[in-house]
Amino acid sequence: MIRVMQNQSQSKIGVLFVCTGNICRSPTAEGQFRAAVRAAGLDGRFTIDSAATHDYHIGKGPDARTVQAARRRGLDLAPLRARQVGVEDFAAFDYVVAMDRGHLEILTALAPPGAGHRISLFLDHAPSGGLRDVPDPYYGGPDGFETVLDLVETGCAGLLAHIRRTAPLGG
Repeated sequence: MIRVMQNQSQSKIGVLFVCTGNICRSPTAEGQFRAAVRAAGLDGRFTIDSAATHDYHIGKGPDARTVQAARRRGLDLAPLRARQVGVEDFAAFDYVVAMDRGHLEILTALAPPGAGHRISLFLDHAPSGGLRDVPDPYYGGPDGFETVLDLVETGCAGLLAHIRRTAPLGG
């Protein structure tokens, strides 16, 4: 598990979810984590975002199948836009959460010295039936997007519980 080192220049806890193109897994996690934070009454305590390891879809919205699957569960991902993760994100976010081990490797290589403690693997925050990686649904059918949503719901609940145990959230 990672430990929080709340950024001294911000009063909010920053959480960044990262996947390959920022159009399926990481925006799903961003939307679900926002919903979990809102349901917990902690809206004003977090800065939540998502990003890509690659520049394939910068400026584009999430995949239409991602948006549709999320909408069925009450999440609106349509306004989100893909962006690429940068070295500056390690100063801006307390948690940089990789959706799979490939992203974890890329983030570990990108992190400036002393920032590695901010990086974690998403499914390390939740029981996942032995899975370590959130599977990429992009090349599959609709069931893949539902699987991602199921894993993301569990992972976001676990991540929020971890943060609530370890971070100063105040009131």
